[in-house]
Amino acid sequence: MNNSKPWKKYPLIASELEEVNQFVQKTIKTPHKSLQAALLQMADNGGKYLRPSLLLLAAHAVGKANKQTIKLASSIEILHMATLIHDDIIDDSDERRGNVSIQAAFGKDVAVYTGDLLFTDFFDLMLNAIDENEYLVRNAQTMRKILNGELGQMAERFNLKQTLDDYLGDIKGKTAALFRLAAEEGAHFAGGNIDQSNALAQFGENLGIAFQIVDDILDYSGGKQLNKPTLEDLATGVYSLPLLLALNQPALRDKLLPLLNKKRQMTLADMQKVQSILLDSTVIDDSRKLARQYAQKAIDNLAIFKPNPAVLLLKKLPNTLLTRSF
Repeated sequence: MNNSKPWKKYPLIASELEEVNQFVQKTIKTPHKSLQAALLQMADNGGKYLRPSLLLLAAHAVGKANKQTIKLASSIEILHMATLIHDDIIDDSDERRGNVSIQAAFGKDVAVYTGDLLFTDFFDLMLNAIDENEYLVRNAQTMRKILNGELGQMAERFNLKQTLDDYLGDIKGKTAALFRLAAEEGAHFAGGNIDQSNALAQFGENLGIAFQIVDDILDYSGGKQLNKPTLEDLATGVYSLPLLLALNQPALRDKLLPLLNKKRQMTLADMQKVQSILLDSTVIDDSRKLARQYAQKAIDNLAIFKPNPAVLLLKKLPNTLLTRSF
């Protein structure tokens, strides 16, 4: 199982991640054999299983994981996979997790239906695991937040007047909402009380924001280690944090506007020039500073918990994500 390898040094959840992987593999079913193979490859190649790991660690922070949390961790990973497939369709991405993307291999039509199929798999697993109306509603609300975040980002494409608040609002939806749900569900369904569940929900949200900021930094500085081409966001008019910070500096804005005003007519040379302007400025360091602030907020959210192995791992997680290069 490739997905659990980063966690093999954490015996606390390694075996549970194996169970999650088995659930995912068993749940993803389609009569299209080559598509089935591609989905299984996507599930088992390069994925960090970060969201399921977060759910399981949250469970151990308040009690221990169980069959219910295993199913929920599996459902969250499948939902994440569905959003990735749809992201690749929108971005016209050729690669995902080091392999040819579903949309590149099978076409956009098949990819759309495949993403939709994974959504139904998510609901099947989630409904099988949850009998509390409150958390059925919470899952539906999270899906709405994710989609609204994606729609908000799409609405802001090529918008030179986009604000930091616009950006943060979108990433709270498209990325942080699923982190929040994972941590909250892990705590709740392992027997955590309201204060514990709320604290872990806030931890997940702040962790997700920090994670997305680092992802956006890597879009300009990550190079070939990324699972997506560098400058992909820029090419599609998604102006993430480093660029927004640059546009708020008059001297940098004057350099950038002639290039950005070309929109979809920007050449690779133009995009590399934008990248060079950003890398030669302070905006990457400024972006990292904001990521560190959210990472610290996440750590502070854990103050109510007595130390145990899971809590200690959760406290290390924000800084681990800050220093990632992929």
